[in-house]
Amino acid sequence: MNVTGFSSPWWFLLLLVVAAVVVGYVLAARARRKRTLRFSNLAMLERVAPRGQGWVKHVPAALLVVSLLLLTFALAGPTAEQKVPRNRATVMLVIDVSLSMEATDVQPSRLKAAQEAARSFAAGLTPGVNLGLISFAGTATVLVAPTTERDGVVKAIDNLKLAQSTATGEGIFAALQSIESFSAVVGGAEGPPPARIVLMTDGKQTVPQDEYAPRGAFTAAGVAKQKDIPVTTISFGTSHGTVEIEGKQVPVEVDDESMREIARLSGGDFYKAATAGELKEVYASLGEQIGYETKNVDSSKPWVLLGTIALIGAAGSSLFIGQRLPT
Repeated sequence: MNVTGFSSPWWFLLLLVVAAVVVGYVLAARARRKRTLRFSNLAMLERVAPRGQGWVKHVPAALLVVSLLLLTFALAGPTAEQKVPRNRATVMLVIDVSLSMEATDVQPSRLKAAQEAARSFAAGLTPGVNLGLISFAGTATVLVAPTTERDGVVKAIDNLKLAQSTATGEGIFAALQSIESFSAVVGGAEGPPPARIVLMTDGKQTVPQDEYAPRGAFTAAGVAKQKDIPVTTISFGTSHGTVEIEGKQVPVEVDDESMREIARLSGGDFYKAATAGELKEVYASLGEQIGYETKNVDSSKPWVLLGTIALIGAAGSSLFIGQRLPT
C-alpha cells in the first residue's frame, strides 16, 4: 500500500483523541490497581478477583487503539499513484511511404514491418484515445481523421502504397491541421484534449531539400512546439538499405540526426528502430505512454478494511477475555 499523499490531512487531528484514549486507559489501569491493593481481605480477594492475565488483558484496548489509528489514517484520504487509461487524447500516426520504404534491410521490407507494427499499435491503444492516420511521400494525405474506431485505421494501414519523394514537413503540417480541426469540435469546456504526433520515417526529407524552408520538417517541428503538440519520431531502418530504381541499386540510409532534431525542436522524443522487433518494442512503449497516465487516486479502502478488522478484533477479544467491552 504505497501512499504518496493525503487529500484531507486535517483528519489527523483525531490522533489527539486517540492519544487521550491511551492516556485515559493507562490512568484507569493504575487507579484500578491501587484499589485492588487496598482490599483488606486478601483471602476473599483471591476468591472473587479473576486470576492475573498479564499482558493478555490489554489486548482488547491495544486493538481498539490500532483500529482508531487505522481509521484516522483512512479518513485523512491517503492517495497513491496509479496508472489509469486516458479518456481524452488525440494521436496522429504519420507514416513515411516513400520508395525507400521498399528496402529489404528490414525483413520482409521496411514498409511491411512498419505496417505490422502500426497495426499492433492501433489495436492495442486504449479506447479513450482518438487515433488518426496520415501517409506522406511527395505530399501528405489524411487517410483517417482522429477517431476511437480502430478498424478504419487498421484497414488504412493495410492499404498503404509507396510513392516518390519524402516531404516530412508536409506530413507534420497535415497532422497539426487535422488535430486542430478535431480539437475545435470536441474541445468543450475542458479545452482541447492533449495531442501528440508519432512520425515514423526511414529517410531524409527531399521536398523541399532545406528542412528550415517554410514547409520544411524543422519549421513544422517549431510550429508543433508553439502549439504544444510534441512530435515523437521513430527513425526506422539501417545504414545499408538499398532500393532498385531504374535498374540501379540506390542506397537509402536512415537519417537519425534529422529525426532527433525534429523531436528536440517540437519537445518530443526520439526513437531508433533498426529491426522489425525493435519497431514493435518502440510502438509498445509508446502505447503505454500515450494510452495511460499516472494519477493520484484514493487508496483509503485497505485502511478502512484493516481498521474495521482491528475494531472487530477488539470487541471479540474483550468479550472473550474480560466478558465486557474495553473501558
